[in-house]
Formats: sequence, C-alpha cells, structure tokens
Amino acid sequence: MKKNLVLALAAVMTIGCFVTGCGSQKEETKAETTAAEERTTLTVGFDASFPPYGYQENGEYVGFDLDLAQEVCDRNGWELIKTPIDWDAKDMELNSGAIDCIWNGFTINGREDAYTWTEPYVDNTQVFAVKKDGGINSVADLAGKVVLVQADSSALTALKDESNADLVASFGEMIEIKDYESALLELEAGSADAVAMDEGVAAAKQSKNENIAILDDVISTEQYGIGFKLGNETLRDQVWETLLEMEADGTVDEIAEKYSINVDNICIGK
Repeated sequence: MKKNLVLALAAVMTIGCFVTGCGSQKEETKAETTAAEERTTLTVGFDASFPPYGYQENGEYVGFDLDLAQEVCDRNGWELIKTPIDWDAKDMELNSGAIDCIWNGFTINGREDAYTWTEPYVDNTQVFAVKKDGGINSVADLAGKVVLVQADSSALTALKDESNADLVASFGEMIEIKDYESALLELEAGSADAVAMDEGVAAAKQSKNENIAILDDVISTEQYGIGFKLGNETLRDQVWETLLEMEADGTVDEIAEKYSINVDNICIGK
C-alpha cells in the first residue's frame, strides 16, 4: 500500500513538473511576442569611423547601414537610436542590453556561433588601397613596401592567415594603425605605400579622392550581417523581413548608390 502511494505521488509530481515546464516555455514565447509588439525603439551599435557604413559628417551620424536601419525603423514605427561604440567593447554592449544589435559592416565569417545573425546582406572583399600613379599595380609590387592595416580588423585577420604568410613576409613592414582615416592620411603623405582595408570603405574614399587606387588583387572575401544577442531571433526576423521588402521595392539599391556601394555586392534575398 505504501509502495503504491509513493508511486502515485511521484507520478503526480512528474506531471506537475511537465505542466510547469510547458507553462514556462509558453510564458517565454509569450514574453518574446509581447516585447516585439511593444517595441518602440531600435538601438544600433556601430563604429563611427567606418565609412561608408557608419561615420560622422557635419555633426551627424550617417552611412549605408544607418540609412538601412532608419528605413527599417520607419516601416516598423520604431525610433532609431544610433549608438557609436568602442569596437572592442561591442560584445559587452550587446550582452548588457545597451544596444539591440551590431550593424556596421560586421563580418559574419569566423563569428557564426557568437551571435544570432541575419542572412548576409553584403558580399565584401579585403583589398589594398594605394596611391594612384605610385608605381604599385599588383601585390607583387608591395615587396619591400610599408603596408598599413587597421587594428582588430578583418583585413588584419586575413593577412595573419597562413594562406597569406608569403605575401606578408614580402612586405618591408606591416604596421597596425588605429583607424582607416589615419591610415589613408599616412598613404596620402607618402609615409606608407598601401593600406589593407575593406573594399567598400576603399571605394567610398576613392569616390572622393582621385589620388586613391584599388588593386585588383583580393586579400580575402567575406560577408556582412547584422548581429543580435544569441537567442534574439524574434527581433532578428522582424528586421530581416523588412530588409527583404526594401530590397524587393528597390530601396536598398537606392541607398547603396547614395554611398557608392556596388549594388552587385548586395546579396539580400539571393
């Protein structure tokens, strides 16, 4: 009798735990849906010195990514909060909830499991920017030259890859520098011979400075995505669905052309 009573109590407890677990899951799903429905803002974290994706001009934060984010917010009835961040602190900002996403020419490759990503929206390459008519026409001409690269950048990661070991060994010197703006000033002044950088950034600079040339040789290829905190699929899906609508009606291409980004590199919905 006692044995039967113990078994009956255990069964009741098991069913209770199961129901509670299901209830907990339902509550979590309901909370996510409610949060999505009640959202009024989207806080985007970005590097403010990364043209044409995000940068400061005439006291305003502008750029391809920020314009995309603004349109996404307009279509969803949200206020866009542009938050420049220290790039080294991006994970802390995201995980603390200070920002909702990282949207700033953010490379997916090598970080696939660290964030909840959208699909890629831009195909990008890492290239070398040089002075026009400076006698450097291919990577072979970089032998013995001074090459600059931004610290903690995708270009630096690519150059440190074993596949580029011989190329880097041929340089006279490879110097890490704080940002692209400083690197390009060094290039213009003649104190450096080349800058390893994102093609989109190089093209934007080239459009405003006829003294910059971009070598045909590609260091590496990569894709940009929008990174959300792990598990934040609801917001990710809302943003991505809106971007798909914007691509379909031509808005994305319009914004790309505004910032001299090759529309052939846009890969939304492809």
